[in-house]
Amino acid sequence: MLTREKNDLLTRTGPGTPGGDMLRRYWQPVALVRELEDKTPLPVDIFGEELVLFRDDDGKVGLLDRHCCHRGTDLSYGRVECGGLRCLYHGWLYDVNGRCMEQPAEPGGGLHRENFRQAAYPVVERAGTFFAYMGAGETPEFPNYDFFTYPAEHLSASKVFLDCNYMQANEGNYDPAHVGFLHRTFDPNRKSGLNFGDLKLVGGVETSDAQIDPHETPKLEVMPTEFGLRIFQVRSGGPGKKYLRVTAFGMPNFSVIAGPQGGDGHIGIWHVPIDDYTHWRWHFVLRRDQPLGSDSRVVASHKNKDEYEDEFHMRRKKSNRYLQDRSKLDESFSGLGRNFNAHDAFATESQGAIQDRTKEHLVTTDIAVAAARRLMLEAIEDVRAGKDPLGVVRNPAANSFPGLSSFDVLVPDTTDMRDVVREVTGVGSIAAE
Repeated sequence: MLTREKNDLLTRTGPGTPGGDMLRRYWQPVALVRELEDKTPLPVDIFGEELVLFRDDDGKVGLLDRHCCHRGTDLSYGRVECGGLRCLYHGWLYDVNGRCMEQPAEPGGGLHRENFRQAAYPVVERAGTFFAYMGAGETPEFPNYDFFTYPAEHLSASKVFLDCNYMQANEGNYDPAHVGFLHRTFDPNRKSGLNFGDLKLVGGVETSDAQIDPHETPKLEVMPTEFGLRIFQVRSGGPGKKYLRVTAFGMPNFSVIAGPQGGDGHIGIWHVPIDDYTHWRWHFVLRRDQPLGSDSRVVASHKNKDEYEDEFHMRRKKSNRYLQDRSKLDESFSGLGRNFNAHDAFATESQGAIQDRTKEHLVTTDIAVAAARRLMLEAIEDVRAGKDPLGVVRNPAANSFPGLSSFDVLVPDTTDMRDVVREVTGVGSIAAE
């Protein structure tokens, strides 16, 4: 369990909070590119701040404080013209960097307009998504995770609203023990195996007599890396074999999981606070070996109108008890349908708006949760001390993450996990690569 002080450090993310200052030191997804396609300014709420995203006449993108620094009027209603975003109240015009270019109601168009600036944050476009850096100091390198280096047809970016603090949903991604329960199905025609993509083979292992039970509770081990943690899940794989799933926790609010994309790839999941009580769950689904097809479960799930009210909101929610059908408990463990996102939403939203971690009791399968919390608390202290937290990149030559990968692999049961990572990723060392 955590003390109340530490729980607050991890869950409170508004302006001026230690946890918020730490999260702001990393690039964060703020909107899908397609949300700005018609050039209408887009309201964006993140970390308790009200912002506006817009694209100017030249195609440059700006992210500004939503409230005009003159009298506070909402700029998301403004006009995109003359190289900037114009407030409807008195016509003040701001460029993408927040510089006030015109004050048309003032003498001479605003003789001292250069003294007025709207708060603005740097924005980059990657993987069909706008990312912003909202932290203090010089802007760091945008991380070269593989999700952001492949052509658009190999990638699917999406987001879904969750009605709880980001931290408890974030922790669900590095809690592998829940998969065999929350997501279990008893339907013999739909096996919820863990390896949705290619099952990799290391050490000349044969698959003919492989026996993998995805519901077996795994033995867990975590190891530190330059991006956060690598998490090993070990299950039996049949005579003389073990089934190994490797996932990752990336500082401070994302994970990489071998997901239902098919083929060679994985899924990156970010949890980004809207405020302390709600957040967006972002998905970046990558398939490396070929374009991402419609057979991907992740892509297909967002086309299921029975599960989603609209692109960003699920039908199953607290107000309707997640449409649990207890007559179907003989078909699935939860009675909550087949959408994994809805399962996870139930498990994390039902913990409360902000989970009270002073009342919890961690056990052996929570090893990754405990390790990630320690890293995040250390990062908060680093920021307080004026240092960059773990995972922030300043040197372009160091902006490479070949070891940030998730995969399923069948190996001889005597195989060292370090050898597995070397074989699959090419990374020569496990710890602090």
